[in-house]
Amino acid sequence: MENKKVIILGSSRKNGNTTKIVDEIAKEHNIDVINLSDYNISYYDYESKNIDDDFLPLIRGIIEKYDTLIFATPIYWYNMSGIMKVFFDRISDLIRIEKETGRKLRGKKIGVITNSHDNEIEDSFYIPFQKSADYLGMEYLGHAHFNANILNQQTKIELTFI
Repeated sequence: MENKKVIILGSSRKNGNTTKIVDEIAKEHNIDVINLSDYNISYYDYESKNIDDDFLPLIRGIIEKYDTLIFATPIYWYNMSGIMKVFFDRISDLIRIEKETGRKLRGKKIGVITNSHDNEIEDSFYIPFQKSADYLGMEYLGHAHFNANILNQQTKIELTFI
């Protein structure tokens, strides 16, 4: 693979600020986008009763096709969005019931895009992404935060980790 990238978008609004940022980055850098709201992904379940939802086929496709996963989430109550958290929780399936698939995450890269109404957010926000990357044997590339209040047609959206 030639370091193919994908942005995994987790927002409650299909046309919100995070989507606008992601669309601009995807267009500028020719990056594919997966919008989690297009999929039926159930909460993590220790009994794996949700095995037939969209998560496993989706993550298998992501792992097979991409080297770099860029997670994009608005900040809701100082955390990643609920849909993004559910996606992250379901990675547990790759440790328990799909171990071979999970092992294929090793060596892949992670980046994070965030959006809120603040100029900056605390670095502690990114700890779940950093620790998950470390635990799964992935490389954490970095993160970029955007203030939704100042986004406009002239805003130059740049990512240092692409």
